[in-house]
Amino acid sequence: MKKQGDKEEHELSNSCKGLRDKSKTLLLSTLGQASFPEISYAPYVVDDEGCFYIFISELAAHTKNLMAEPNVSVMFIANEGETQNIFARERLVFKCVAKEVAVDDVAYTVQLDKLEARFGNIVGMLRSLPDFHLFCLTPTLGHYVVGFGKAYQIDISTGALKHISEEEVRKQRT
Repeated sequence: MKKQGDKEEHELSNSCKGLRDKSKTLLLSTLGQASFPEISYAPYVVDDEGCFYIFISELAAHTKNLMAEPNVSVMFIANEGETQNIFARERLVFKCVAKEVAVDDVAYTVQLDKLEARFGNIVGMLRSLPDFHLFCLTPTLGHYVVGFGKAYQIDISTGALKHISEEEVRKQRT
């Protein structure tokens, strides 16, 4: 028989994954010139290991930023209209390392096919453009917040959630 804590953890884990999966795009924070942060977004797909794939134009600032500095943060956040308390919106944040996927890499075709299945023929057209690049964003650290005092660190290898106490948050920031 499952313990109450196991059931709550399972529900919390499903909510976390649900927030990620119901989003068609991820918010993308990259480092621009002089390490000035820039925020953008990109449509994405995710693989079985939890890595995010984005197909983006080198004409966009975030592409140039990723080519120069691979450290990036991504965020998924609950819709404002579905949020009971605007100060405590459900959100999922990952720190990631970006790597461009080479055209001759097997993952290139696999992930672009997944993008096309998810987003339609526009991906096929974008594939023909020479300025588009496929990036793999590999999470290294994750946090899931579902309200005040309800913050969790995500074990990237297992997906397990561990509650972060207020004391731990204060330690991380010093």
